[in-house]
Amino acid sequence: MEQYKKEFIEFMIDCQVLKFGDFVTKSGRKTPFFVNTGYYRTGSQLKKLGEYYAKAIHESFGSDFDVLFGPAYKGIPLSVTTAIALSDEFDTDVRYCSNRKEVKDHGDVGILLGGPINDGDRVMMIEDVTTSGKSINETMPIIQAQGNVTVTGLCVSVDRMERGTGEKSAIAELEEKFGIRIRAIVTMQEVIEHLYNKPYKGKIIIDDTIKAAIDEYYKQYGAK
Repeated sequence: MEQYKKEFIEFMIDCQVLKFGDFVTKSGRKTPFFVNTGYYRTGSQLKKLGEYYAKAIHESFGSDFDVLFGPAYKGIPLSVTTAIALSDEFDTDVRYCSNRKEVKDHGDVGILLGGPINDGDRVMMIEDVTTSGKSINETMPIIQAQGNVTVTGLCVSVDRMERGTGEKSAIAELEEKFGIRIRAIVTMQEVIEHLYNKPYKGKIIIDDTIKAAIDEYYKQYGAK
């Protein structure tokens, strides 16, 4: 596993973004782990987060795109900080763009904020965590309505590696539906590999009990 992935896993723990216990996802699944990117709150945390996303995007997709699109609302700061990191770290200068939940009818009118999406643009999407794919299904038509554009891919922070609406993973379903590649900074498999029965700052984050709960969860919701 690449060093930046190990560092990102520890970064999520430090920021209390990745937690283990008893939680319920938006889709109603009881889960022993939870990723809440709302806990990235300080300037230094957002700066580092953007750098991890930029590294993953550069590694998986290169720099062959014009716009970095983050769905409202959590995708807005993600697209901003990652666009800055792409410029600083990889000399890749792209426009950031997000959608509004409500169309604005005065001043800077329309559904979008940030840079425009123009005919011929190649758009990279960025999201926090894709579980059901709801926000992608909502925002893809908005992007495509802007003109003859190509969505080149989607980068998320964590691949939960669980089923979507069928037997395949939510990510595989979205790749198939929209014909795009989806990559994550880390997968849950990598998280488990890095943390299981290994001390981090003097504490075992994933012990045998939590690992057993995760295994049970994947027996029920894991993708085939």
